[in-house]
Amino acid sequence: MRPEKQSIYNEVGAQLRGGEYVVLADYKGMAVARIEELRRRLSKVGAQFHVVKNTMLEKHIADAGWGKPGAEDLRGPTAMVTGPGDICEAIKILQAFKQECKMPELKFGILEKRILTSRDVDELGKLPPKSVLHAMLAGTLASPLAGLVGVMQQKVASLLYVLKAAADRKGGVQPQS
Repeated sequence: MRPEKQSIYNEVGAQLRGGEYVVLADYKGMAVARIEELRRRLSKVGAQFHVVKNTMLEKHIADAGWGKPGAEDLRGPTAMVTGPGDICEAIKILQAFKQECKMPELKFGILEKRILTSRDVDELGKLPPKSVLHAMLAGTLASPLAGLVGVMQQKVASLLYVLKAAADRKGGVQPQS
């Protein structure tokens, strides 16, 4: 392989392995101004948009052992969206952009070293962001604990009422007139 191609190949590999996720899209028909607008929106969530050659992408995916994408997935022009953050946020941006401009078409994704179908990618776009999911999980875990604390407080209060009633019967407390 020529040195310049080897350099590009290594760069694509670094981008694939450097991010927490990869989403691949068909950007056919997008004007340069639209691509720049999409790049700007994606950069707000730490994602990057790169145009890649399908052959290089296929070779990296095979070398990494992530599985094999579908036969249709690596046809036509391909853009790669990678990033260190939440895949759901990046997909939501891609989906919103697609509704506005009728492009790009999502092909497939890679998350945690597994190939995701375009349907999987669409479903991930419907999920709330990680921070919301973490808050929901914390609330779910805290709810039974809060109930347990309430029951324990009630038991302690009941014991105190019984002790106070017993003390009152024995004459420990004299009513004032």
